[in-house]
Amino acid sequence: MEQYITVGRVLSSWGVRGQVKVEPLTDDIKRFDKLKKVYVDTNNSLIPYDVESVLYLKKAFVILKLKNVDSPEQAEKLRGEHLKVSREDAVKLPEGSYFICDIIGLFVFTESGELLGKVVDVLQTGANDVYVVSGDTGNQILLPAIKEVVRQIDLENNKMIVRLMEGMV
Repeated sequence: MEQYITVGRVLSSWGVRGQVKVEPLTDDIKRFDKLKKVYVDTNNSLIPYDVESVLYLKKAFVILKLKNVDSPEQAEKLRGEHLKVSREDAVKLPEGSYFICDIIGLFVFTESGELLGKVVDVLQTGANDVYVVSGDTGNQILLPAIKEVVRQIDLENNKMIVRLMEGMV
């Protein structure tokens, strides 16, 4: 499991005090209210920033003021970078829910033990997520993330057990 979880992506600088406009990459945009520290993923290294203030723009974007980012020019240098939080500071998920970063990379097996492939992406459709599984031959299987299909997720052993419904493969 990853130590840090992505919660947003910097879109641009905002205002004259060095704030950044952030696209939230989390289910709960209000989770930014509780952030005290974020890590900016720059060139594969994580740079910590204390969060000074949080504003919401049109209920779709977050405006963050990060400590020591005090000008539009400094904020602009963060454009395109991902914001992460440590797993300890992440939102606690309800039983049976998982972070997308933990699902991607799992090996997917049928209940009879047949390897179908590896989860390479998670599509968020609104009704339920859909796991994109890529097999050895390059074929892709789309699996709805519902109890009838996903029978077990075992993060410790890096695997998912599924029951295929008619027409899935």
